[in-house]
Amino acid sequence: MLSRRHFMILAGAAAAGARLPGSAAAAATKHSVDGVNPMAVVNPEFRGALRKLPEQGRFGVITRANLPKLRAMVNDFATPVRRVPQVVKRVIPGFDKDPNVPIYVIGAEPGAVKPAVLHIHGGGFIAGSARGNIGLTQRIAAGCDCVVVAPEYRLAPETPFPGPLNDNYAALLWMYAHAREVGVDPDRIAVMGESAGGGLAAMLAIAARNRRQVPIVLQVLIYPMLDDRTGSTHSVPGFMGQFIWTRQNNRFGWSAFLGEPAGSVSVPPGSVPARVRNLAGLPPAYIGVGSIDLFANEDIEYAKRLMDSAVPTELLVIPGGFHAFDFIAPDALLSKEFTHAWQNALRRAFVKT
Repeated sequence: MLSRRHFMILAGAAAAGARLPGSAAAAATKHSVDGVNPMAVVNPEFRGALRKLPEQGRFGVITRANLPKLRAMVNDFATPVRRVPQVVKRVIPGFDKDPNVPIYVIGAEPGAVKPAVLHIHGGGFIAGSARGNIGLTQRIAAGCDCVVVAPEYRLAPETPFPGPLNDNYAALLWMYAHAREVGVDPDRIAVMGESAGGGLAAMLAIAARNRRQVPIVLQVLIYPMLDDRTGSTHSVPGFMGQFIWTRQNNRFGWSAFLGEPAGSVSVPPGSVPARVRNLAGLPPAYIGVGSIDLFANEDIEYAKRLMDSAVPTELLVIPGGFHAFDFIAPDALLSKEFTHAWQNALRRAFVKT
């Protein structure tokens, strides 16, 4: 999950990627897509905040050439760090023969027995950082009375799959093995992420099921990036994905992550959650998304497949919600309800029975 300013930056890149002049909001109010004005389907609660997004069209479509600039802009707007809960940075061994992984441990209380969340930041697989989201993870730790571990996983395209997944898996193994040291109950560990972080959380849940080393009580997938075919070989209604994260940038993010074009006939096993055939035996899931998010259909389909596989699944679709609406319009009633919903899902999962 990125800060509101992070998404403001990405919104400009997305707007330019969609070839809409000026800011995403201003352009969408003047153009129709497949006969639908994208702004008209935005929930009224979110329109005001969306219209205030600054023009960032100068950034353009995300490419390998301008990716360093995007990363630098994102890193300039880290979420404010609070005095509490305490944050400790550590460096842990990588998975198998991979490099060491920096992690942030938030709210650790040696001697306690608290639930824990492995939080994976978003950024399209290509940007963002755990360090830039410490303020967010502190809020999760405080709001859900848990320990949070946030890995600084390697980014694509420099490190394609399975590198980013391996880094997150290394953090999960470390959390489980060092549970007593940081005051974690090893039987109450959840994984969570937003956007690309949600996709990686879903991949991590699949890997954990397959490897049978760490039990997971819940996977919290916030508008997760689950299917590389969206916007390439799988089409979605034109009014979806007009704000914040577009088809063009989705193809770039997935292609960078996979090391091959998004929508290819085959992909590395375990790299695309939507392409994993067997979802049985996965941990319970919470999935939240907006109805006009580029990822709406793939997230709804994944929830349906989980339910068909007897995986307890909660799905929340916010009407007229675009990608990251809760960060663009945090004071909207629907944004608050959205946040409370996933927080409550975590709290329920953490209750000992």
